[in-house]
Amino acid sequence: MSLYLCAPVYFKTAEGARHTVSDALDRYSRDVLPHKPRTAPFQKRQLEWWRKQVGHLLLVDLTAPRIVECRARLLSELGSRNQRRGSSTANRYVAALSHVLSVAVREWEWVDDNPARRVTKLREPRGRARFLSDDERNRLLAACRASAAPGLHAVVVLALATGMRRNEIMSLTRSQIDLDRGLITLDVTKNGERRCVPLAAYPRSALEEHLKRCSTDTGLLFPGTKRERPFDLRKPWAAAIRKAGLADFRFQDLRHTTASYLAMTAAQATDIAAVLGHKTLAMVKRYTHLADSHVHKVVAAMNERIFSHDQP
Repeated sequence: MSLYLCAPVYFKTAEGARHTVSDALDRYSRDVLPHKPRTAPFQKRQLEWWRKQVGHLLLVDLTAPRIVECRARLLSELGSRNQRRGSSTANRYVAALSHVLSVAVREWEWVDDNPARRVTKLREPRGRARFLSDDERNRLLAACRASAAPGLHAVVVLALATGMRRNEIMSLTRSQIDLDRGLITLDVTKNGERRCVPLAAYPRSALEEHLKRCSTDTGLLFPGTKRERPFDLRKPWAAAIRKAGLADFRFQDLRHTTASYLAMTAAQATDIAAVLGHKTLAMVKRYTHLADSHVHKVVAAMNERIFSHDQP
């Protein structure tokens, strides 16, 4: 009778006793990461860190206390900018390992438990909420229009008008822009969902103005000196920030500004999530459905308010 009871326990742990954490990381890197092109570079670095810490362990020997111990070590180390890593970074590292283990449980059946799921997330600081005042916005747009980088003004207008991320804007091709319909189509986004971005009147005219001056020998909307790559935004953006006299303002804060303006024009949280393509949009869709025409009206109202003073 005792042999019969012990048999299932043995078979459940047999695979986990044959495979190390490094084996799981190798298989995940080979089979899963190629399907996550936008996040793969970051996750690869995170998983390599875990390999150094626990790669030698058998999967059955990896426990929640061991993961917590490694996390404490991560927080004590200096990151790529010679600064201590914060709780948000530590949570992302644990999440990366947790997904590997979840796949090992569900799809490979190497183990029957994911110990990382029992690790409590660290409390993270409140997100940054810097956004432009009306005067700051007007100064920034004027500085961008005067920039030697011909595409800078259109880039910043797009960022403010749509809430698109920097990489989404800089990787745009002409085929993604439909000026007649007033739409930008993003086939690959950070959260993995296809997104259609409405273009109101002002950003459409800014793009038309940009396209008149832009070279036509590349498919990129904002090509650089190497035609197959977008132009380097860093120096012209920093120069425009200095000229506009803005303190503590980053490109990512343009996205925060869009969300803030939408909120100030009485947009609902679901509207803001739809416009920005927020990761929680899937949850919002369970309770309400936003028609494309409604999202267009929300974006148009916001654009009319913020660009009225930015004239050539």
